[in-house]
Amino acid sequence: MNMRKRTLAAITTVTLLSFSLGSQMFAAGDSFKDIGSTSGKDKIISLKEQGLIKGISDTQFLPGSKVTTAQGIQFISGGLQLSLAAIDYNKAPIASALFTKVKDKAWYAEAFINAHYNGIQIPENIDPAKLITKEVFTSFLVQGIEQIGGLPMINIVPAKIADEDQLTPDYQGSVQRSLKYNINSLDAKGKFNPKSEITRAEAAVMLYNALDYLSSQQAAALEAE
Repeated sequence: MNMRKRTLAAITTVTLLSFSLGSQMFAAGDSFKDIGSTSGKDKIISLKEQGLIKGISDTQFLPGSKVTTAQGIQFISGGLQLSLAAIDYNKAPIASALFTKVKDKAWYAEAFINAHYNGIQIPENIDPAKLITKEVFTSFLVQGIEQIGGLPMINIVPAKIADEDQLTPDYQGSVQRSLKYNINSLDAKGKFNPKSEITRAEAAVMLYNALDYLSSQQAAALEAE
């Protein structure tokens, strides 16, 4: 089994069993105490219960807190369970050899390394401390699921985005695919708000939606066999 299939199979083992929002899992165990009125609350709880995201503490998630690039890469790397298990290398990779601003002993260094070697194209000079925008996080997340899921190239009718002129051209394709995959949706005015700095709650919901899409694709593939 190749790397993508192994990774996707691991994700699917978890997600197919516990991605139902009506699951009894939400009634059991500890939960974040600060997400009571947060949009996407059940999705955040589901990810926590599966061990795919962590809060600031066991009971605090800080849903409205803005996400740094370091935190965004950690969300994606941890949520997609990226690792070097299927990567062949003679010498263990170090973050500073890949990124100019990621220190080898930083808490997020492993997440950057795992993301890089699993096909997510992260700029060499990226600043981990900088707040991450919706279009950048979307691009990294879409790359991640497409790589580990071996998703085929698709022809889509581009959605009409009211603020498309604000999109960075390099991210237009991944943003459009994120809408197709139901990772994102446009707001009531048809806007994507690409330059908005996302919150921890928004990042978690996007991650959940991405995993849900992968799960549905794997289920369809199993039925077709």
